[in-house]
Amino acid sequence: MSGKRHYVTETVPAGPKARAEAEKVRTRLLADVDADRQPRTSATVAQLIERYLEVIDVEVATRAGYESMIRTHILPLLGAQPVGRVRGEVLDSFYAQLRTCRSHCRGARGLVDHRTRVPHECDRRCRPHRCRPLGPSGVRQTHVILNSAFAHAVRWEWIGTNPCAKAVAPRAAKPKPQPPSASQAARIASEAWTDPVWGLFVWLAMTSGARRGELCALRWERIDFGAGVMTIRTSIAEVNGQNWEKDTKDHQQRRIVLDPQTLGLLRALLVLRAQEAETLGFELPEDGYVFSGDPDGSSWPKPATATRRFTRMCAGLGYDIHLHQLRHYSATELISGGVDVRTVAGRLGHGGGGVTTLRYYTAWVAEADQRASRALAERVPQLPNPAAQNGAPMLELPAPEASAEDDDAAPYRRIAADLRGAIRIGAFRAGDLLPTVKDLAERYEVSVATAHRAVALLADCDEVAVSRGRRASVRG
Repeated sequence: MSGKRHYVTETVPAGPKARAEAEKVRTRLLADVDADRQPRTSATVAQLIERYLEVIDVEVATRAGYESMIRTHILPLLGAQPVGRVRGEVLDSFYAQLRTCRSHCRGARGLVDHRTRVPHECDRRCRPHRCRPLGPSGVRQTHVILNSAFAHAVRWEWIGTNPCAKAVAPRAAKPKPQPPSASQAARIASEAWTDPVWGLFVWLAMTSGARRGELCALRWERIDFGAGVMTIRTSIAEVNGQNWEKDTKDHQQRRIVLDPQTLGLLRALLVLRAQEAETLGFELPEDGYVFSGDPDGSSWPKPATATRRFTRMCAGLGYDIHLHQLRHYSATELISGGVDVRTVAGRLGHGGGGVTTLRYYTAWVAEADQRASRALAERVPQLPNPAAQNGAPMLELPAPEASAEDDDAAPYRRIAADLRGAIRIGAFRAGDLLPTVKDLAERYEVSVATAHRAVALLADCDEVAVSRGRRASVRG
């Protein structure tokens, strides 16, 4: 624009081979000029990053993560570097430093890992510095940020080529999903039900595979009790203590079919919420949040609060398990049960035809592996019994028990699920009498025999006490 010439310079340190090195640099600079790759700016990486953050369009939570990584790692190590001087070697050294120590100690001695960043008097909690590498996902994220920023610089013609293309991209973190085992899931669900509303939150996370923010944003109007479907439309985001309602992670809504027992629990909670609202003199709104702490359901619960409560609960049980692992559990159990991957991916809100589901959320279990195991078991020869060869009796495996598959949608099962949900939620407490069989038959528009079968099902599960001539009551 000014008509002035651009000059590309580079200084070669003095030494016996300085002339030869200078000639190599001159050749490279001439090649860059011929290929129009020379930098047209003296801006630093810090200035590039600042301009980059002004123009990118990302989610608020994503931007907060970018800014944290930039502030903690990129600016302290690369911020003063001129954009045109950043080469692949510089970036490789940067990644190596992060993999060595996330505090960028560079081998300095006498450093201390302080317990806090505010002014304080050191005590035993302030210990000598110990290098801790930044994890593979963190190093990878710095590469993604730098690659995108330098790509913008190329489009803006600040530089000719993207130096990240000449660096060795950090490897992606290997997925290591660790879902709770069946016994752990049972103990977690049992412990959570000491508070019925909290127990339902954990139960729904376990059975639906929904994210914590999606459960916090769940409204009553998005549960279709007739069709047995829960619709996920929004999620609660949280950054630096600020909360707001936004689209789901994939910006699409999805429908999740719920089992009769879960529907019964939700229906019981809805009745309880409606009764509480009526006692306070107002009607429960249809768009109220399901797990709200307010009687009118006007506010959502905070995702971070749910995470901390779940972590503390699991710690009390001796488990190091976080709330997101319930998604791992849901996906793993579904696929091991023979559900196709695309269906599981749809329930979890994953794209890519189920690739993400298999890679990150199904642990070691895969549907094909299950089929292969069963197919192999049918074809292997029968094992010989060494004891029988010595005259001892043969060891026989017990025959599998025959199971009669009942229709989960049968009316008596729906009635039983509703009553069980009311007991779990606390609408019926120990010793309370259940509605009469006649009342249940009229309410659900079924025969008295069907209502009696529902009560008998609960009695078989030892959840209610039944005696001749008296109404069924909740067991203590």
